[in-house]
Amino acid sequence: MSEITNDMETCMDDTLEMMQALTSAPGVPGQERAVRDVMRRYLEPLGEVQTDHLGSIIGRKVGNADGPKIMMAGHLDEIGFMVTRITDEGFLKFQTLGGWWSQVMLAQRVEVYTRNGPIIGVIGSKPPHILQEEERKKPADQKAMYIDVGAASRSEAEAWGIRPGDMVVPSSSWTEMHNPRLLMAKAWDNRFGCALAIEVLRRLQGIGHPNVVYGVGTVQEEVGLRGATTSTNLIGPDIGFAFDTGIAGDMPGIGPDEAAGKLGKGPVILIFDGSLVPHTGLRDLVSEVAEQEGIPIQYDRIGGGGTDAGKIQLYGAGVPSLVVGVAVRYIHTHAAILHRDDFDQAARLMTAVVTRLDTAAVARLRS
Repeated sequence: MSEITNDMETCMDDTLEMMQALTSAPGVPGQERAVRDVMRRYLEPLGEVQTDHLGSIIGRKVGNADGPKIMMAGHLDEIGFMVTRITDEGFLKFQTLGGWWSQVMLAQRVEVYTRNGPIIGVIGSKPPHILQEEERKKPADQKAMYIDVGAASRSEAEAWGIRPGDMVVPSSSWTEMHNPRLLMAKAWDNRFGCALAIEVLRRLQGIGHPNVVYGVGTVQEEVGLRGATTSTNLIGPDIGFAFDTGIAGDMPGIGPDEAAGKLGKGPVILIFDGSLVPHTGLRDLVSEVAEQEGIPIQYDRIGGGGTDAGKIQLYGAGVPSLVVGVAVRYIHTHAAILHRDDFDQAARLMTAVVTRLDTAAVARLRS
């Protein structure tokens, strides 16, 4: 018994280490190399690895080489910023990459990734003390913000290696909270999905499965689902899953019609998002497997925005596709929170689903 327990604890520690490595890596849309390198390190022991020409990474594990192709995609990129201009006084103007709400940006620490290495900075704007009364009532204007890296002039900032186009990411350390099952980090949207794709491939090691499974980290999801398009074209899947974050609704002031997912209550199946009305047969199959395996699941919808499944479904004559995720608090901020139990349950669910997707099952779904 002790040997089995020790093996399980080692596996859990390895998964936690992987999750931390993925969230800690910097990677805004179009500059995902560091995250891709982390994902490659974990994919290479599990099967063949390749990339598309935009930079999405694809791990391939063969169960039955003649079976259907199952695509499971998380996205590598996180929301962040790009330096657009250095002012004469040494401040950095920037472009947002992905959806930012201005109220969560001010006074936040960031890291500017220069050719000489990262430099810490802070997002600033006029203090409220000198704003007119009407200005104080309005959300802060992103166009008025800047990044202060402590440079005294443009020439000094340039001497430090800063130039337009440099990546800027939130600065937020990985934190296991007082309840260690709650994990706080930047970029859970969507390094969680990348970790889940890897974890499912890990759990399939040594298990017969009637298909070929692709664990994918896509690029540029936050700016238009671009990597999902190119990686899907490369794979040509028969079934598609996007692993993406759900919006947690278990916080003060949020009603069940706004967000239904709760931390610690199981994986979330999205029944609608701005890019996808999911395939009902695939949705029902996943729900049935969850019931058979005793895995609690939640259902939710996201009225705005889209997911990689929205692009996967459009490949060729159409691909039955679904979004499976976990509820996450404070997505699109510097510090998001997810529940480790939800991740583990999602991995167990998707491993069980994959083992049931044989040629006959996929044919029924596509008929």
